[in-house]
Parts: sequence; C-alpha cells; structure tokens
Amino acid sequence: MKDKVLSFFGLGYVGLTSAVCLASRGFKVIGFDADPQKIELINSGKAPFYEPQVEEMLREAIGSGLLSFTHNPSEAVGGSDITFITVGTPSNPDGSINLEQIKSASTQIGQALRGKSEYHLVVVRSTVIPGTTENIVKPTIEGYSGRKCGEGWGLCFNPEFLKEGSAVKDTFNPDRIVIGEFDRTSGEVLEELYRGFYGDEMPRTIRTTLVNAELVKYANNAFLAMKVSFINMIANLCQELPGADVEVIAEGIGLDKRIGPLFLRAGAGWGGSCFRKDLEAILDFASKKRVELPLIEATLEINNTQPYRMVDLAKGLIGDLIGKKVSVLGLAFKPDTDDMRDAVSIKVVEKLLEEGARVAVYDPKAMGNAKKIFGDSVEYAGSLDDCLRDSSCALIVTEWEVFKKLTPKDFIKLMKVPAVVDGRRIYKAEAFSPNLRFAAIGLGERGTAIQR
Repeated sequence: MKDKVLSFFGLGYVGLTSAVCLASRGFKVIGFDADPQKIELINSGKAPFYEPQVEEMLREAIGSGLLSFTHNPSEAVGGSDITFITVGTPSNPDGSINLEQIKSASTQIGQALRGKSEYHLVVVRSTVIPGTTENIVKPTIEGYSGRKCGEGWGLCFNPEFLKEGSAVKDTFNPDRIVIGEFDRTSGEVLEELYRGFYGDEMPRTIRTTLVNAELVKYANNAFLAMKVSFINMIANLCQELPGADVEVIAEGIGLDKRIGPLFLRAGAGWGGSCFRKDLEAILDFASKKRVELPLIEATLEINNTQPYRMVDLAKGLIGDLIGKKVSVLGLAFKPDTDDMRDAVSIKVVEKLLEEGARVAVYDPKAMGNAKKIFGDSVEYAGSLDDCLRDSSCALIVTEWEVFKKLTPKDFIKLMKVPAVVDGRRIYKAEAFSPNLRFAAIGLGERGTAIQR
C-alpha cells in the first residue's frame, strides 16, 4: 500500500501531524493548504504550531523527499491516490458548525477529479455534524467532478482521536480506527492503507456507515468532557466539606471497571479547540432535530464557571485582590502545546483583572499567543522566577512539568505573600499547607491529599 500517494487538504494539528507520521513510515505525502504563507513556513521546516516531535519529523520527511507541499489543489489531488480532508470546522457565533472550509475543499477536490481517470479515495477527517459527508461532501464533489460516488472515486469518514501534546504518540498508537464508508470498496481501500501503516500492530477497526462514524466523534468528545465536568462538580462539593479530597473520590470511583480512572482529574475546567466547539455544534444539530441533550448542556454549564473557582480560592487566601500582584502559571489549555483556544487561563486572567489585580503571566510555550489575547493588560514575565517575584498569590492553571518541580521553599523565597492556589492538583497538600497559604480545587478545609 506504500505505493499509494496521499494528499492532505488542511495542514493544522491533524493534517500536518498525520502527514509527517505517514511519511516517517515510507508513504509519499503531498500537503495542501489555501494559505500560501503557511505553505512557505512549513516548506522551510517549521511547524505553524508547537507539538512535541512534529517539527523534527517534518524536517526529516522533507529531507527524505517523501513529504512535499503545494498551494495548488489540482496538483495535490492529481498527484495522489487518496485525499484526506483535514480542514477546520470552527463555530459560528451561535455555536453552530461552520462548514465553509469543508465546502471549499470538496469543491477543489471535485474540480481536480474531473480530469482524472484513475480511482481516487476521498477521506473526511475533519469533525463534521452527522450527515455532512453524505449530504454536502458527496454531492459537491459529484457536481464539480461530473462523476458519481462509487464510480471511479470513493468516500469515507474517518474520525481522528488525537490529543494535543501527544498527537504523534496517538497517531502511532490509536485505541481504535473507525471507518465510515460510502461503499465496501471505499472502506477496503482505507483499511488496506492502515494495514500498511500499522502492520502487525493494526488496532481494532470498526467499519460502519458514514453517519455512524460522524456521530462516534461527537459522542466520544461529549462523554470525555462530561467525565471532567462531573468530577469538577464533585470537587466543588468537596471544597465545602472539611477533610474531603476529590482525588480520593476520583481514585475510589476510578477503580470501578465500569467507570475507569481517565478524565477524572478535577481542576479548573477543560479547554482547547475541540470540546466546546463540538459540544455546541451537536447541541445545535440536535435542537434542529427537536432532540434535547440535557447532559451535554450541563457539561458546558459546569465548565463555564469552573475557572472562577480559582479566583474565589485566591480571595479566600489573601482577601481582596485590588492592586495586588497575582501570578498566573500556565496559559496553554494543556501542557506540551502552545494552543490557547478556549483556554481556562483566559477566563482566570479576565476575572483577576476585573477584581483589580495586577496580573503577571508565564507559560513555557504560549507567551506569543497570550500577547495576541491579552495585549498590554498583563505583565509578561521573562521567566518563572520573575513571574513569582513579589507576588501575593500564585495560581497554577496549566500542569507543566516545570511547575510540578516547585517546592514550598521556592514560593516562600520569591513571593511577597506565599499563597498558592493549585488549580490542577499537582502538589501534595500535606507538604504545602503547613508551610504557606494553600488551597486546591476539590480539597476541603484541613483536607489531606492521597497518601501514595
């Protein structure tokens, strides 16, 4: 199957990461993006985002000649056998999904297929509401190519389950592969491709309809977000109960095989480019079908207010925040990325400013993106020490490894008032509480952390 050439329409997290991983295992790949500046940047060996291993693998793939890029869609489709659509599907102001990039990619692919005689498979990997592949992608390509689906070209929907910060690892070690197929031939071609990529380590594969595969993606993200919001709800109760600790609760229920431990980490809430966007999109979709999804509504509602818990805890430690320097440690929505889309830090910083605090921020990778969001309303620390120096309270918003290594002595040495709010539960209360003012999400007064 490595004799097949692949093309990717859209070079964001999913498209570029998938492209470099496929090229690393000997597949010839062509990347297309409508943004010529992005193409120029990537061609120089630089990724337009931070993701561990991606930039190194990108340079290697370009050097090997297996990975090339173009801003000519006909060149990408004409020179390949399988095209993956990995463009963005952002939210409209009302929360509904914006499918303009999907329509544009489908149009360009259809135009390119008009003059092509060889069989070509189109695979949608972008997250789209149920029915999009069948009712928008298929007729658009048919209309512009002049060819019916199943007659010279095939169509699949193949959801991705990559996590930012571990996207390369997830590409090489997926839990499963879900293939939604228009017809059997389409599914066979895509499964054969993955068998060539994974070899003897081929993960469990589900072959199903297009609409089932589309809905799997939404149900998957909704359930994960719901688990996080659920444990945060329990954490908020724990904070009102002396001696209670949400980490003990999470461990206790996570050992139940029916529940499992993953996504039961209480904290300041979830963020990123997927959860909110996807939950709002499926809510809008369901509403138009006159179906209520109350659990998803509650999941969003809990997460909307969770970041403010950190500010409340800070006020509980040092009183009003007017004129006081407050350090925000971590800006990216999760460690090992520079992505600040829907990051918890945005709400935390905005609330601190509203309370009159003088806010200093620090993140190992996201400072550039932070400046685009906060402008000159905050102080951008050049180092972790500078962020903490003379501060009256430190808020742990992102669980970077460098923050986990801090000890009570580090805070005491640098801060004007050694007060710490642990929004990600990275510190042990028994080590911090006796030495400084300390509060944590889900930790009741005089509570103790799990004994390891």
